[in-house]
Amino acid sequence: MKKIFLLLFLIISSVTIGQNPAQKKAQNNYILAENYYREGAYEKATQIYKKLYDSSPFNTTYLGRLISCYQETDQFLIAENLLKSRIKANKSQVYLYVYLGYNFEKQQQKEKAQENYKIAINSLDKTPSYGAILGRLFKEYNLLDDAILAYEKAMEANKNANYNFQIAQIYGEKGNFKKMFESYIDLVDKNDQYFSLVQRYTSTYITDDAENEANILFRKTLLRKSASNPKDVWNTLLSWLFTQQKDYTKALIQEKALYQRKPDDLSAIFTIGQIAFNDKSFDASQQCFNFIVEKSTTKNEIINANLYLANIAVATKNPDTETIFKNLFTTFGKNTATIKLQVAYADFLTFSKNEPTKANIVLEEALSFANSKFDKARIKLKLGDVLVFTGKFNKALIYFSQIQTQLKNHELGQEARFKVAQTSYFKGDFDWAKAQLKVLKSSTTQLIANDAVDLFLKISDNEPVDSIPSGLKQLANAELMAFQNKNDAALAELNSLFTKKDVFINGLTSGEVIYDDVLFFQAKLFIKQKRYEEALVSLSKIIEADNQGFLTDDVYFMMAETYNNNLNNTEKAQEYYQKIIFEHPSSIYLVDARKKYRKLRGDKV
Repeated sequence: MKKIFLLLFLIISSVTIGQNPAQKKAQNNYILAENYYREGAYEKATQIYKKLYDSSPFNTTYLGRLISCYQETDQFLIAENLLKSRIKANKSQVYLYVYLGYNFEKQQQKEKAQENYKIAINSLDKTPSYGAILGRLFKEYNLLDDAILAYEKAMEANKNANYNFQIAQIYGEKGNFKKMFESYIDLVDKNDQYFSLVQRYTSTYITDDAENEANILFRKTLLRKSASNPKDVWNTLLSWLFTQQKDYTKALIQEKALYQRKPDDLSAIFTIGQIAFNDKSFDASQQCFNFIVEKSTTKNEIINANLYLANIAVATKNPDTETIFKNLFTTFGKNTATIKLQVAYADFLTFSKNEPTKANIVLEEALSFANSKFDKARIKLKLGDVLVFTGKFNKALIYFSQIQTQLKNHELGQEARFKVAQTSYFKGDFDWAKAQLKVLKSSTTQLIANDAVDLFLKISDNEPVDSIPSGLKQLANAELMAFQNKNDAALAELNSLFTKKDVFINGLTSGEVIYDDVLFFQAKLFIKQKRYEEALVSLSKIIEADNQGFLTDDVYFMMAETYNNNLNNTEKAQEYYQKIIFEHPSSIYLVDARKKYRKLRGDKV
């Protein structure tokens, strides 16, 4: 409360510069009264608001607070007399009837309350300009039906008035999603400048579940509106809805319809293709980029679409991937315009074909085409990866450090700093790795920041103390081997950590945190090799040793996902999703766990 008071004081103090002494005194008294009011000291607040109101009887803020103070202290008759005298003096101030009605409502005099509410609402036939203030007052008093009625009556009397947004919000508070969506759509129908605003508020209710009640109602509302009053904006909103539901093919259908009417912009289809790719919905993503390649007349757009098609081929292990890359270079050449393609090809050669020497040649050639510092950075980042893959850490660090220095505040510079930290970790230089990660923990790129925090904690929790080996070097070496696609060797390195210990209970040595991370990484490698049952054994050992550890929610989520996606055991999947919901309410997996649990259980969310 003190902080709120201080903030309010600072804000109003800045406003009072240049005011006369009387105005400053009124502002200071108002701050004091507000502080008393918020703390529930209504008697003290009443005294100050009474003085403020007497000096400024036309200030509705003072009047509203004074009436509220009288009501909170059961001085209903004083409030009633004050309001009646104000109404007698100026009957045009119809909002006073809402105050008076609520004063009766607080005394359980429902009929008198309704009489005054009715007078206020009926006045809108002659003075619709009061619609906004009446609607707001009714909403503040939680008289939601009256608020809707006031807004609607004002719009009937004044065709230029538009309170659909306020009405939609009230329907949302009432839980009437059908009416809420209709009001939002009507708002866009009157003025499509409200599109972004409606999209933002609608997203509060929409989920990625197509069978969610709100999703169904929103879709039906759009389809009805589209049938009665066709507009491009309805297709755009349907496309957005389907994208939220991860129905990317349906979203593409809507965007194709829009493109047929205005065949000059493929950016929306490109965006859907990117989102689908990142969500591993490769079939839908491929459809998007194939359409762009077919329809686009812009060379750069066609090249970028083909880049995604090549990456889809890599991700789906298409046996013709290398041919696809070579055909693209035949068509578009190796030049400045195809640098990203060349980098992607080098990545494929290194991590999919285990041909880092060829990749190095491709990247060195690409450097000769690079004109911008950003293109050079992208190439050097991949060159560094190739060098780490082949164990040439020092040369890789030179490349990463160059980018980090040249593009300090750019995303590429932050990525380079993380790679410096990661490479140092692989080398066993934990102090230098931590120094880089400390800087990255506040990175503007959330993904890099999260990765930095995870690696920093892993090193901090497990680094050797007083030269006593902790196993961190072996874990780092195993992670390096996995980076180099030597998964069997990585698993062997992890197993050597277990066999070196004299005391080993359920996979964990008492008091040594390192084995949490070892077993967790072991489980990841088993899943990569499709050895799902073995992965579950490793994860179970972590829980058996310590079911309150910092990795616990990660373990439960990985187990749930493995049962759900790989072993088709919905009962066990529900069990572990439920553990996150009830035992780890602050987990980053909570939202996903709840959605997936309800979907498996067959709920209509």
